[in-house]
Amino acid sequence: MKPRRVAAFAITMGLLWTLFGFGSARAELLKAGDVAPPFSTQAVENGQTVSIRLSDFLGHKVVLYFYPKDNTPGCTKEACAFRDGYAKLARWGIVVLGCSVDSESSHRAFQQKYKLPFPLLLDPGKSIAKAYGADNGIPILGLDKRVTYVIGADGRILKVYPNVDPAIHADQIIQDLGAYKEPPPSPTPTLAPNPPTPAAPATPPSRDNGDDSIE
Repeated sequence: MKPRRVAAFAITMGLLWTLFGFGSARAELLKAGDVAPPFSTQAVENGQTVSIRLSDFLGHKVVLYFYPKDNTPGCTKEACAFRDGYAKLARWGIVVLGCSVDSESSHRAFQQKYKLPFPLLLDPGKSIAKAYGADNGIPILGLDKRVTYVIGADGRILKVYPNVDPAIHADQIIQDLGAYKEPPPSPTPTLAPNPPTPAAPATPPSRDNGDDSIE
């Protein structure tokens, strides 16, 4: 095989390897303990475009997963795996957010086709991906790399997943966060005792004015 063909073949295989869910070149990622960069953006949720901020979910764990492209094999496997495990995460109050550079219409079609119950963030300028070190997973195509962050209820990074197998990643998250267990029952509210009924006031005795006359 000629050198030029070898180089072209290597580039093509590298792109396919990354695009279809087998990894990517890495930039600088955040680490566990880092403060999760705040963001404010639009997202597609239940077929509607809504505003979303990371601060909306303070007090909840957030699974923020970056992926290259809607409707590609690896990304579809990953999204459907999160869909299938979503109920387990939701009952623990864990939020799932997907993020890529795809358009609003692409996100909407992808979400509707596979009945994805979680928001897909819009990131046209890659500001979110850059803040999380997830941009330029495939530089020649301008797509995000496949990486997941779990953000704690306090807004700090709990865990980073730089190597993701799309088919089993959601289950890995569920296991690591303990969401396969039944959540503890909500505490039964303690009812305050009924206040004592106040005693009826005593009827005052009739006053005797000393007049014994009978009319």
